Order: sequence, then C-alpha cells, then structure tokens
Amino acid sequence: MISSARGRVLHLDSDTVIVDVGGVGFSIAVTPQLSRGFHVGDEIVLHTHLVVREDALALFGFQSRDELAVFLQLISVSGVGPKSALGVLAALTVSQIAQAVADEDDAPFRRVSGIGPKTAKLIVVQLAGKLQDIALVAGATAAPGAGTPHEKVLAQVVAALVGLGWSERIAAEAAGPVADAASDGDRTNVSTLLRLTLAHLGPARKEPAGG
Repeated sequence: MISSARGRVLHLDSDTVIVDVGGVGFSIAVTPQLSRGFHVGDEIVLHTHLVVREDALALFGFQSRDELAVFLQLISVSGVGPKSALGVLAALTVSQIAQAVADEDDAPFRRVSGIGPKTAKLIVVQLAGKLQDIALVAGATAAPGAGTPHEKVLAQVVAALVGLGWSERIAAEAAGPVADAASDGDRTNVSTLLRLTLAHLGPARKEPAGG
C-alpha cells in the first residue's frame, strides 16, 4: 500500500498532480482546491490511498490525514466509489461532513454532483457514529479553497511537516513564526517556506506525529 508520497510537482491538471518520487512520476487524483494550491516545482507531501482494480491502479491524495480518513469512510458506503468520495471532499470540508452525519442531514451530500438522494441517505446512515474520533485540523470549518494565498501555503507546509513526522502542534507553532519573519516571496512559496521551517525545527525537535 502506498500511504504517502513526497516529492516535486512535475505537472498539474484540475484534478490530478504528478509527483516525482525518487525518479518515478506518480499520477495522483486530488480535489481541484488542492491542485490549485500547488505549483510545478513545489516540494509536497500527500497522504494517499491506492485503489486496486482488475483493470487499473488509481492513487488518491489528500493534504491531511483527516481528509484521508473521511475518504476511506466514504468509500465504505454502498454506492460511493473513489471518484464520488473525492467529489464529496471537494464540495465539503471534513468538519461539514462530520456535522452533516451527526445531524442526520443528507442535504449537503445531495448537493454534491454524482451523489443521488438514495446514496446521500446511505452516507448519513452508514457513517453514523464513525466520524466523531477524527481529529479535525485547524481551519477545517472554513469553506473549501478559502483563505489568503499565505494561509494556503502555511497549511500545506504544516501538512508536509506532519507527513515528515512532526506533530501538528509543533508544525504549526514552528511554521507560523517562520512565515511571519520571511520575505513576501518566501512566505508564499511552499518549498521555500518548508525548507526554512525545517531549518528552524532542526532534528532535535522532531517527534512522532501523534505527540
């Protein structure tokens, strides 16, 4: 199983990013919001899930473990395939999905392209009680794609640091001040801000992601 991918962005489409991982280009399906936040040449980390079928292998990527966890729950629902699940995450945040399930409200899911009334109801019924333990990342209540360019870059840097082994708290506490002290150009470039934050953290401060 390919659980994560870290490397340089080679190419971008509206719903796909090709990442150079150790000299191999991985085509990873992502939400349009996530794709728009990347640039060719960026060093990124994605949490991934490999879908294996008889005729194809498909890799799906997410900025946070919460999004991946919700994706896995969604594809466990009868009638919800990987592309439909990605569509739900493109239309709704993790917190909005969890809240809709908790409220037994299938209306938000019915508004997602490709999700019919029956499937929307199944999502609410079959995910009941399964999302309350998912740790919501800071800012998850904001609408998809919301935030300034600086905030989007900062969120990507924090996600990358979490993927590299730091806890989310340590990553956020380090990336924020580093971004504040950086030049305008550096604070809006993911790879540069990630490098500066890594230099600030140093190997001695690294800790398990669950810490």
